[in-house]
Amino acid sequence: MAEEAAAGLQGLNIQEQAPGGPQPTAILVIGMAGSGKTTFMQRLNAHLHATQRPGYIINLDPAVTNVPYGANVDIRDTVNYKNVMKQYSLGPNGAILTSLNLFATRFDQVISLCEKKRDPPLQYVVADTPGQIEIFTWSASGAIITEAFAASFPTMIAYIIDTPRCVGPQTFMTNMLQACSILYKSRLPVLLVFNKVDVARHEFALDWMADFENFHQALDSEQTYAASLSRSMSLVLEQFYQNMRAVGVSAITGEGMEDFMAAVQQCREEYEQQYKPELQRRQAERAELERRRQAAELERLQADRDAAGAAAAAGGNTKARGPVVLDARKGATLRQLEEEEEEELRGLD
Repeated sequence: MAEEAAAGLQGLNIQEQAPGGPQPTAILVIGMAGSGKTTFMQRLNAHLHATQRPGYIINLDPAVTNVPYGANVDIRDTVNYKNVMKQYSLGPNGAILTSLNLFATRFDQVISLCEKKRDPPLQYVVADTPGQIEIFTWSASGAIITEAFAASFPTMIAYIIDTPRCVGPQTFMTNMLQACSILYKSRLPVLLVFNKVDVARHEFALDWMADFENFHQALDSEQTYAASLSRSMSLVLEQFYQNMRAVGVSAITGEGMEDFMAAVQQCREEYEQQYKPELQRRQAERAELERRRQAAELERLQADRDAAGAAAAAGGNTKARGPVVLDARKGATLRQLEEEEEEELRGLD
């Protein structure tokens, strides 16, 4: 496997990246199980090839059986999901999480591959994440991978939504809350991608996002606690909807893919204008905290050295004067007693 990977890399026209050269846009594809995420990846890969937009495809799902698209980097070539499950006595989700953790330790190598200059140059880096959405969005390895992309490339998140299932208002609200959590967890531009529009159109979702009263009307027939909660949450998320982009696509027919690419470009511009300065500010804060920590460690080390030197000097002076022995009187020493005896003898003389 290693020989095949090396041969594949040698076949690529890879050079060191020129300073200041155009950077590709990183797209992290995230979606719940059954949302059509893998099929969307296949369609996106085909669309990039058809429109002659060079892309670099990464598969981060170690448990997927079949990848219907050609992945340039596949986590399964590095980590064996079933062996991890057996070796660590883990269940399916635990094995996926552990596999992702192991792969994250080498993710700097993946970033290095993406940063290499090619002819023609890359325009997009697309990463397919595990179907268990919480494994990627709420794990340390997911945060490491996301921050590694965001620190190296203009990065955005494509959140894939199962449109036919969102016809139900409560399911729609569940997806919106998940998108909101991804936005605040990653602090990156998020694009809502309503998939399967060939089965159910997505205009109803756009209408609910634009006018919460229409969403409330859809909930009028339900009087449950969950329906009441959904009504309240729609009011809370009104501001969230105003700043959120959404497109409808069909991974089967290819409908809406150009709209998706246009929205990706808008997300890239948003990253450059808003998220990149914020990222640089956070990086500067972390660097300042690290500098202060190192300075405190140096001060502590210097204080320990000074204390050790003072103790050594005190020990040397004590040794030069000879041993000090205390008698029964508090603070008295043998030398003090000798001096007192000499004074008494001189007084007698």
